[in-house]
Amino acid sequence: MAKRHPHQGEPHLLHSLLEWRALFEMALLPSATPWLMRAPHGDGHPVLLLPGFMADEGTLVALRVFLRSRGYDVASWGFGRNVGFRSRHAQALEQKIRHLHHVSGRRVSLVGWSLGGVFALYGAHQAPECVRSVITLGSPVTVDPEGSRSPAFVKALYRLIAHPLGPDAHVMQPRAKKLRERQALPVPMSCLYSVSDGIVPPQEATIHGDPAMHENIRVAGSHAGLGFNPMVLAIVAERLAQPEGQWRPFSPTGWWKDVYRLLTHESVPV
Repeated sequence: MAKRHPHQGEPHLLHSLLEWRALFEMALLPSATPWLMRAPHGDGHPVLLLPGFMADEGTLVALRVFLRSRGYDVASWGFGRNVGFRSRHAQALEQKIRHLHHVSGRRVSLVGWSLGGVFALYGAHQAPECVRSVITLGSPVTVDPEGSRSPAFVKALYRLIAHPLGPDAHVMQPRAKKLRERQALPVPMSCLYSVSDGIVPPQEATIHGDPAMHENIRVAGSHAGLGFNPMVLAIVAERLAQPEGQWRPFSPTGWWKDVYRLLTHESVPV
């Protein structure tokens, strides 16, 4: 069984203070480009990218450019800035997934960063027949009944922008409760997480699930840099390149296995 990361409370204060590491991850991209160009090409199926809280499509530029270079038909959600788990955006997302599936004639893969991963999870539950796979990047996909353990400043920002009661108000709404109750998707799901994430604690960014369909993949990096992190981009491309109906859990091989172990201190993902 795919297992959540052990509960460890809020992110360490040092990790939150060092979220500026994202700038370093962005700076690594040019030098990592020759390595990333060795990532497998896909089969051209549609991939829908979903931004994190207070982010828009501009933050997805690295993912969009890279995945297009791998041959995918990449689209962004098109709803502007993500200002919280709003009903109108959730409903519009379901319709967009169905539209992409209809016009392409193929199932859609969903890649969501942070809160975008919660939208991806919701969309896959609402239209499973249209979804090929789900990949989340540091997303709070498993929030315990007692509420989010994100840092106080994140909750304060959410209260200011999205809801006066903070993220717990959306966690407890009927739509979110259904996500918790039906978390095991009928489609493959890969949850990428970092133990040094300063925004979303790893126990919330991972899931329990059937290892034949669901997995948690540990990566090295910050929360704010996940969409620019070369390791993350390479893993996303490898996950998307699997033939439809032949999904297998992530298992790095050769020199990539040694690099993965060195950077994450994991021999295999948890």
